[in-house]
Amino acid sequence: MKTSTGILLFKREENNWYYFLVHPGGPFWKNKEAGAWSIPKGEVSPGEDLLERALIEFKEETGQTAEGEFIALQPVKQKGGKTVYAWALEGDIEMSGLYSNTVQIEWPPRSSRMIEIPEVDQWEWFSSAEAKMKINMAQAAFIEELEKKLNEGE
Repeated sequence: MKTSTGILLFKREENNWYYFLVHPGGPFWKNKEAGAWSIPKGEVSPGEDLLERALIEFKEETGQTAEGEFIALQPVKQKGGKTVYAWALEGDIEMSGLYSNTVQIEWPPRSSRMIEIPEVDQWEWFSSAEAKMKINMAQAAFIEELEKKLNEGE
């Protein structure tokens, strides 16, 4: 089974938590919203350090470096069977300078035609309630676990 790893960037404004999510690029995801958004993440190779890969993926999908105190979260299993590991990081990101690397995909599927797409085509901050609706259903557990930890710390 595949394994991915990523960073859940969060911030507090007044008494509300906000989460930074990314939307996958390409024709398949074009008009999908609810459940389509994700933490910036990517696949891990066997033996690779999970946090190190998460930081590389964050950089590839945003053009920005994630630095600070990382909070390890429990891994989740997505509907397709992929296990996702994540670390939460409190911080902000300069939205105007965001960019994503590109990847080659076959489109339409089984057509032998390759197109180049951005790995991520949108970046946005969402309130807790919005984020839980937008994010991949399994990844919502990251937000719930983090909020539990943050509330215990107050």
